[in-house]
Amino acid sequence: MSCADHDDDLPPAGGLHGGGAPVLAEDGKIAVPEEVAEAIRTLIRWSGDDPAREGLLDTPRRVARAWREYCQGYGEDPAVHLVRQFEEVGGYDEIVLLKDIPFQSHCEHHMAPITGKASIAYLPKDRVVGISKLARVLHGYARRLQIQERLTAEVAQCIWDNLQPEGVAVVIEAQHGCMTGRGVRTPGVGMVTSRMMGSFLSDPRSRKEVLSLMGY
Repeated sequence: MSCADHDDDLPPAGGLHGGGAPVLAEDGKIAVPEEVAEAIRTLIRWSGDDPAREGLLDTPRRVARAWREYCQGYGEDPAVHLVRQFEEVGGYDEIVLLKDIPFQSHCEHHMAPITGKASIAYLPKDRVVGISKLARVLHGYARRLQIQERLTAEVAQCIWDNLQPEGVAVVIEAQHGCMTGRGVRTPGVGMVTSRMMGSFLSDPRSRKEVLSLMGY
């Protein structure tokens, strides 16, 4: 099966900045404006290939639909995933940690892939959320054009603002296509960013404990 066969499985994308909700074509796929398709044909020509050859005829629209999917995060507010909270936790007041969440984003400088994993922890004060919601917050911010530093800070700030916990810790490890596939072309190099808030920032023992649980 070629990658082109997966186009039929694309979910409707959220609205992009200035893009609004997607319009569907008669075949049920997202309709791609001609100026968007032509922009991609121009890029193909500039790269040295012929957009009129058989293998590339449908590529402009495939690429356009793919980017609507890659950037679905612009159409959502990640904070909505933290609205439903639970206070009946049986007196639990220790660290809540979701480790090694895989994610993919794209670099805002070269639009190259960023692939990696994140560990997200918080120290609850009097309420918790469903653990999958932490992953949803991560993906909501990752599905945008990003830099890793901002992604790390945005995830931490969202949890801090909406759960109001004693502490928040976010650590992200990722590889950047703009470094592995171009420029210095150094594969296998990972970048690590972290954001500590509350007790994880002010208390060295708490910070050491959460980093140890994360595997650092």
